Amino acid sequence: MNQILSIIVPSYNAEATLGATLESVVRQDFQDWEVIIVNDGSTDRTEEIALKWVSKDSRFKYFFKQNEGLGKARNFGIDKSKGKFILPLDSDNLLIKDFAKDAIAVFEKKQDVGVVYGDAEYFGERNGLWKVPQYNFKKMLVDNFIDACAIYRKELWQKVGGYDVNMPFQGNEDWEFWLALGAIDVSFYHLNKITFKYFVSKTSMIRSFTSEMHYSNNDYIFKKYSNHYKKHYVDLWLLLEKKERDYFNKLKSKKFVIDLFLTTFFRFSIFGRYKKNN
Repeated sequence: MNQILSIIVPSYNAEATLGATLESVVRQDFQDWEVIIVNDGSTDRTEEIALKWVSKDSRFKYFFKQNEGLGKARNFGIDKSKGKFILPLDSDNLLIKDFAKDAIAVFEKKQDVGVVYGDAEYFGERNGLWKVPQYNFKKMLVDNFIDACAIYRKELWQKVGGYDVNMPFQGNEDWEFWLALGAIDVSFYHLNKITFKYFVSKTSMIRSFTSEMHYSNNDYIFKKYSNHYKKHYVDLWLLLEKKERDYFNKLKSKKFVIDLFLTTFFRFSIFGRYKKNN
């Protein structure tokens, strides 16, 4: 029988964290799941640890592939999955035991909902609550605020063509994916509770990003969704103003702020107050 929930765990040199991550899956209140472990070319003991779990529980499936990055590893795992719902789970994060149960209940009750997500608790080199707001497409255009650890209908992944693997640098595939779903008016449901624990480490992939890498990925996103940026540019400017209020309050010229926004997003200015350094 096919499990209803497929949990996709891309893993690269994850020997220190993979065991605890998989243990958090086993402890779920909801048990109708499968786990697809994708070893993305690891050189440590990731395979050994994964195969121990496979030998203990047939719901664990293991695949090895050459290293091609997180986006391709997720797509590979989802393509191998058989569940109706997908939960991407990084190999260093931990699920809260009632997340899957609560999410599946929402899907069964609300057929229009495509994605269920919640808040997170930091652990590792940072502690505290990560309070995640309600999904808002315009806010998502400005920046990503929802982690990949959410549950969604597999048909939606198929509909938008999976995670975009053509971005200049790996690490923002979840942002692009949430934009792709928002662009086709998918309904997001926020569980007002902690649904997973988010591991913070100085060696995390996203922490290795340089400003140039961030800019390249942002530029890719802006170009791909240029019609939406143009459609909502006034609201986006207001959102950016609110997000950067502390910075903007230090600026004396409102015209400078407007030109900064227009030059960043649309490569033109009105007042000529901001000139980008090449």
